[in-house]
Amino acid sequence: MSQTDGLKDTIACDTRISQIVDDSLSYAGYNISELVEHHASFEEVIYLLWHLHLPTQIELKHFEEDLRANYAISDAVEQCILIQSRKHLHPMSVLRSTVSLLGVYNVHAEETSLEATYEQSIQLMAKMPTIIAAFARLRSGQTPVEPREDLDFAANFLYMLKGQEASELEVKAFNCALVLHADHELNASTFAARVCASTLTDIYSCVTAAVGALKGSLHGGANECVFDMLKEIREEGDCQAYLDRKLASHEKIMGFGHRVYKTQDPREKYLRQMAKDLTQGTKDEVWYQLSEEIEAYMKHTKHLIPNVDFYSATVYHVLGIDSSIYTLIFAMSRVAGWIAHIQEQRKNNKLIRPRSNYIGAQGLEYLPIGRR
Repeated sequence: MSQTDGLKDTIACDTRISQIVDDSLSYAGYNISELVEHHASFEEVIYLLWHLHLPTQIELKHFEEDLRANYAISDAVEQCILIQSRKHLHPMSVLRSTVSLLGVYNVHAEETSLEATYEQSIQLMAKMPTIIAAFARLRSGQTPVEPREDLDFAANFLYMLKGQEASELEVKAFNCALVLHADHELNASTFAARVCASTLTDIYSCVTAAVGALKGSLHGGANECVFDMLKEIREEGDCQAYLDRKLASHEKIMGFGHRVYKTQDPREKYLRQMAKDLTQGTKDEVWYQLSEEIEAYMKHTKHLIPNVDFYSATVYHVLGIDSSIYTLIFAMSRVAGWIAHIQEQRKNNKLIRPRSNYIGAQGLEYLPIGRR
């Protein structure tokens, strides 16, 4: 396999967590269409990924209670976020540092017992939205909003972000987006997390590594680029001319194509519908219409399909989420999958240590410094 293949189609591990077959995605045996169309809560999906079965009513009740009891972050963590928010750092850099900081303040961070791992997992999962909402508000000069333990995961984040309860449709849309982004087999950030886990390091190090991998524009940063593109096209006023120019200069049109899916990204159709539902009859409908125009052009000229990032950009915008933190939202959801893979790697661990294919010079003769 050549270097340029990027390990394409290489099987690196066995997993029971998620599976991609042709153009379908399933979590622990449940097709995502089953979960989305039956309105599974994000909490149910987190539990499914971690335990490989859907929770009973009692199990879900206790799981939700554990999450909600850990929503809050300490004053020290909030102060750290405040300091970082004033330094004009990339939002994912702030998240990376803050996740690492959570490990510093957890006295059991180095423990690997089942009890300690569960506590660490719950804290990471529960505090991620609080960290992100606090950063978003502090950066814009607003005061962070305390989490509410009477609200579910999706509703609580939107409440903390905007300072008021979201509508039922908004919560439904955001819950759907979280479910669709929760896991995706062995993507770059998940692989990074599993490589770290295979060394038997702590869970905070593993998640920090995953956040770093997700930061890249070819992975989690793509949805941010999609909305930037939508804004540029709207300002320019000519969609076809804009796309023609970008393609002529061999620039990538973000939100299109996928390394695995060929005919359809199974997550995209649900986000498309949510974008339509949220914007219909409002001033934001222009974003959905523009997205449809871009999709039609790309299918006709390049035969490329929209991926999960494309319509999620419009969904997040309509929910009042600034495009600069779209990748943070991705991380808020995907940490559920990262933790599941970290736990799975630990249960049947073998150090992940691939080989490289050397293509450099060989047989060179060393010359002393005086002869060079």
